[in-house]
Amino acid sequence: MKPALRRLRTVTVTLATCTLGLSLLSAPAAAGPVQPVTPLSDRAPESDQFSAEGVTTVGELRTVDGSLSYARAGRTQIIQHPGATYIKVHFSSLRLAPGEYVTVSSPDGRESYRYDRHLNRATGADYTTDGRPGFWAMSVEGDTAVVTLHSNRSSRGSAATIDRFWRGYDRTEISQYNFSIQSVCSTDARRDVVCYRSSHPTEYARGNAVARLLISGGGMCTTWRVGNTNRMLTNKHCFSTQAAVSGSEMQFNYQCATCGGANPGPGTKVSGATLYRVSSGGSSQLDYALFSVNNFAAIQGFGTLYLATSATTTGTQMYIPGHGDGSPKRLSIFENAQNGARCTVRNANYNTWNISYSCDTSGGNSGSPVLNSSHRVIALHHLGGCPSNQGAKAHLIYNEIASLIDNG
Repeated sequence: MKPALRRLRTVTVTLATCTLGLSLLSAPAAAGPVQPVTPLSDRAPESDQFSAEGVTTVGELRTVDGSLSYARAGRTQIIQHPGATYIKVHFSSLRLAPGEYVTVSSPDGRESYRYDRHLNRATGADYTTDGRPGFWAMSVEGDTAVVTLHSNRSSRGSAATIDRFWRGYDRTEISQYNFSIQSVCSTDARRDVVCYRSSHPTEYARGNAVARLLISGGGMCTTWRVGNTNRMLTNKHCFSTQAAVSGSEMQFNYQCATCGGANPGPGTKVSGATLYRVSSGGSSQLDYALFSVNNFAAIQGFGTLYLATSATTTGTQMYIPGHGDGSPKRLSIFENAQNGARCTVRNANYNTWNISYSCDTSGGNSGSPVLNSSHRVIALHHLGGCPSNQGAKAHLIYNEIASLIDNG
């Protein structure tokens, strides 16, 4: 999220701070103790780290020298960083024969992504790219990714090379490596979306269309489905190029199962497909990016949102679902206390492009929809700074993208 009238700069993560113990381990396919066989990974150069202004930095890039071989003892490697919130593995090459494939999985198997020599999303798993040789597997939640070669061959040689991975910061690191702007106005009244499943069922349901946006492996914003076709909206300051769209993941249903339970599942992850339009002007103006995703069928069941086509008014009741700080999805419904005053529009004409409100947000909420009591999107959240957090006027965005969406 970006403060009004100035751009945030992400804090540089010093190399000395981030040389935590991470190991690339190799294990035989059969059960047994896993022993390290390669050196510890290194933090990638600063120029390769995520550094987009105004976007919450949630991970760091690391380099490794790993491979999968046809030898029985070399068919599984475990990439692990103690305390990491996710691991996203890069394959610089795959050398697979027909019928062979690799999987990238969580240790418990709840997440598993399968890749063969064709990298066909229709028959295998989704993936992202960054313009360099190879591809990025979809991220795996937690601090461990199990990479396995599946083959009936017994021969010499390497089948896959792993050269890099992103590892997710924990909550303390996210706070440490990102500047904070005061966007929680007084007491933080946000709660897990599941807390409102019974008391505010429509707000809860509309939040299903909102996803966490992992940008190029190391940045975080919020995004959401707009209209009846394969279209998504977020902020231009989150990404504005086709390369960034192709390198990003949209994670739907990343939310806690119980109120305050800190127990989210992995949800449903898809990759970015096509960038259709970005707004003109700076990040204090309309600040939108319209794009599509791969494997759209996987997310259609989460529903969609629709843009208001006329201006809102001061005093309008409102709410914001989103992924502030990269957290599991939360709802901002109340100003300062549960069951107290509802969030409302403070100024429907804060300036040419924006409305203002004091509903609680934080870094990572950039791109969140601001909805009224009729559950239409009245603004696209993008600027922080109490008491005037700001969202770009949705009816102005609609005027620019109407021909590209089916707004219902």
